[in-house]
This record gives sequence, structure tokens and C-alpha cells, in this order.
Amino acid sequence: MRAEQNAERPLILEISGNALDDGPGIRSVIFFKGCPLSCVWCHNPEGKRAVREIAFDAKACVGCDTCMKLCPEKALSRGNRHFIDRTRCSLCFLCADACPSEALSRVGLEMEVGEIVYTVMKDKPFYDVSGGGVTLSGGEPALFMDFTAELLSRLKAQGVHTLLETCGFFDMGKFRSVLLPHLDTVYFDIKLIDDDAHRRYTGASNGRILDNFKKLVDMTRNSSVTVLPRTPLIPGITDTDGNLEGIASFLADLGIRKAVLMSYNPLWHAKADKIGVDAPFCQQKSMTTWMDSASLKRCREPFIHAGIGL
Repeated sequence: MRAEQNAERPLILEISGNALDDGPGIRSVIFFKGCPLSCVWCHNPEGKRAVREIAFDAKACVGCDTCMKLCPEKALSRGNRHFIDRTRCSLCFLCADACPSEALSRVGLEMEVGEIVYTVMKDKPFYDVSGGGVTLSGGEPALFMDFTAELLSRLKAQGVHTLLETCGFFDMGKFRSVLLPHLDTVYFDIKLIDDDAHRRYTGASNGRILDNFKKLVDMTRNSSVTVLPRTPLIPGITDTDGNLEGIASFLADLGIRKAVLMSYNPLWHAKADKIGVDAPFCQQKSMTTWMDSASLKRCREPFIHAGIGL
């Protein structure tokens, strides 16, 4: 785990309201910045590092050059493919604050727990009528246990349904004592069943993740907490027959009868470009197009054969 990820108070990427794809009902999704994994296909690449960053959206730029005149480090150049020389940028954000089109923007904001709660509680009427609530996503919210526990506690005290989306790489002892008591649902990602492949594509072993999943399923088996395993379908990496069969077998052995397969989408390439990252696989057609229905059907078969609903 990188040292930059150990801050007690996380940065927040954004709070997205009126969300329909991150749990039941109408929800607000709070995106944390910082993750213990570094998946090569990360769909929120701006959420990997737990530090402030600056983004540039070339499509939004109006070419006024106000930013270039203001930059004290002379870090901005039309000749730079990413526009910003991040080896020179001091993150003073003078350019972002002055940008009239918001083509330049801050990535990661400091927010107090009370500020976050105040923001999402504005939508509580929508949660109540739709069976929705608040989802914590990222990045990885479990990377910041104490902060996340306080946030979840305050939400539960106001009758809000809480859901955590996690990569599963966390300290289970602390998770059980400080987070689990305030959770209604956990979406738990299981990406790769082979440890070598997991190390190669995410930067970490899957041993702790699989062990945490087993423990979480066991400790919630007779509780009101719902645990739902999810697998992102990444062409040639996680969507292989061997990987999916292995995950389906692992889940079936634990008595899991429901899982989610997340269909691949290529939008992360543009997001990586905005923060100055040359996204891998950008030359591969399968990695730059949406997953078709035939591929999704093939991916579903091992789970259906294992008696797992999708």
C-alpha cells in the first residue's frame, strides 16, 4: 500500500445525486479518492491516488490561454499532448480557478463529514419514496476506516440506507468493528481468481480479498446485511472462460446464489487522459468499444451453470 494513501481524512472526488446504477432506488454516490489496488483498466483512474490532482478536458477548452498567462511554473503548453507538464505543476490551481470553461479542474476536495451528510440529506425524500439511499464508492472508502465509519454512523442515525462498494482489500478486524455495524449492503468486487494474474493486473495479491469475502459472507449469513459479489468484465483479462469459471466455482462453494457481472465500457480511457495518464490498451479495439450482447451472454454461462443468478 502506498504511503500517500494513509491519510486519515480522504479527499472526495465528487458526490453524484440521482444515481440509479449503484444500488437499489434513487441514490447519492460519494466517490472517495485513493485505492490500495492499481487495476490497469480502472474505470475511475482519477480515484487511484489519494492526493490532489489536476485535470484538463480538451473538449471543454475554449482556447483563451488565460491559464497559460497565470501559471507561475510555465507548466502549460499546447505542444504537450496532455497540456499540463505535471513534473513542473505545483498544484497551485490558479489556472483551474480562472478557467472560464472549467476545462481545468481540481481532482479531489477536502470535505468534513458534516458537510457531506448535509449535501446528501437534501435528497432524502427521494431515498424514502424509491427505497434508495447513499452509496460509498471510489477509490476505496474502506481505506479510511474512521472517517467512513463516522459518515456511515451519521447517515444511519437519520434513517438512510447505506451501501459500500469495495475492492475487498482491507483490515477485516477493523472493518467488522467500525464499518459493518453501519452498513445495509456491501458490493464486493472479485476481479481475478488466479493470484498471479491478480498481482499482474491490480498490483496486489488476491489472498486477502478472497479471505475477507469468505469471512464477510460467514459473519453476515444470518444478519440483515446483504453481500453481493461483483466481477467487472474486462476483455482478455477478467472475461476469460477460465477466470469466470473459477470465480463461479468459488462463489458456489460458499453457497452464493446471486452475483453481478459488470459489462465493460471504455469511458475510462478519456478519464485517464484528463489526468495526464497514457491509458494502456488504447490501441486494442476490444478495449475501446462497448461489450456486445454475445460476449456478455458467454460470460454469464459459467455462473448460470453453477446455479448463481445474475
